[in-house]
Amino acid sequence: MGRGLLGVGSRRSTEVLLERNRHECSTCLPSPQDKTCKLGVEMEKENQELSETEALQPIPDGLVVLTFDDGNKSDYNYVGPLLKRYGFGATFFITEGLNFLNSKVHYVTWDEIRQLHDEGFEIGNHTRHHKHTNTQSKEELLADLIHIDERCEEYGIPVPETFGYPADCRGPEAIEVLSEKGYRFARRGIGPEFPFHPEGGRGPVYDPDVYHPLVIPSTGVPGPNYGFADWVWAVEQAKDGKIAVLTFHGVPALEHPWVDVSPEQFKTYMDYLRDSGCTVVALRDLAKYVDPSESAGKSITYWP
Repeated sequence: MGRGLLGVGSRRSTEVLLERNRHECSTCLPSPQDKTCKLGVEMEKENQELSETEALQPIPDGLVVLTFDDGNKSDYNYVGPLLKRYGFGATFFITEGLNFLNSKVHYVTWDEIRQLHDEGFEIGNHTRHHKHTNTQSKEELLADLIHIDERCEEYGIPVPETFGYPADCRGPEAIEVLSEKGYRFARRGIGPEFPFHPEGGRGPVYDPDVYHPLVIPSTGVPGPNYGFADWVWAVEQAKDGKIAVLTFHGVPALEHPWVDVSPEQFKTYMDYLRDSGCTVVALRDLAKYVDPSESAGKSITYWP
C-alpha cells in the first residue's frame, strides 16, 4: 500500500509557483516571454533560479547523516559544541515525552533547543509523548506532531520537516500521516533487516534507490555493545550512492544507560569522520542529493 505515498519535495512548490506566474502573466500582452512584460521577466528569472535549486548534487562517498534522539542534555552541553567545532551538521529529534518535562538535569530546555537551531543544527520531530506510533490512531499521532510544531514556532524554530520514529516502531498509518503532513524524510532504526540489539547494533545503509524517504534506515545505533569497529563498518558503507545514517541518544544517556555513549567514545567517532574526509550533514540536507518526491515503488517496512 505504500507505493502510492509521496513525500512533499520541492517539485510541488515549484509547480504551484510556475502556475501562479502563468496565471498572472496571462493578462500581459503580447506574452509572458515578451521582455516588455514585467511579470514575464520575473517569471523567467524565477524559473531559472528554481531550476538551479532543484538540480541534485551527486552523492559523494563518505556522506554521513548524524541524528540524536530524545533531547538529552548532552545535545546542548557537549555534542553541539563538538560538532560545531568540526563543522558537522546534525539533526536533533525532540520529544516532550520520557522525562523531558520533569528533569532539566537530564534533558534540554526549549531555550537550549533554540540555541541549537541558532548554531545551524536541524530540529526534528520526535512526537509529544514518545509513544510507539504503530499503537496510535492517525488522529493521536497527528496531534502529537502538531504539538511539537507549535512548540518550535513558539521559540522561533522552523516547523520540522523530518521525523524520527520513537523506539523505531512504525506501521502503515504512521507513514500515511507523515506523508499527508508533508514530511520530507523520516528516520527509523535497524529492523527488520538486522536483528534488534537493545544496547547498540549495526543496520542497513541507506540506498535512496531502494528505500522510501519516510522509512530511512539507521546504519548504526551506538550503545554499550557497539564499538569502534562497528563505527568504521558503518562509515565504510557510505559509497557508490549509498548514505550512512547514524542514530545516537545521549552522550551520555543519563536516564537510559542501554543506549549510552561516553563523551570519549563519541569523540573518537567524530575524529574518524573528520580524518576520513566525510561529508557530515543533517537529515534535511539529504534534499541536496535525494528528491523526496520520487518515492513511488520504493521499499517500506514496518516494525515490529
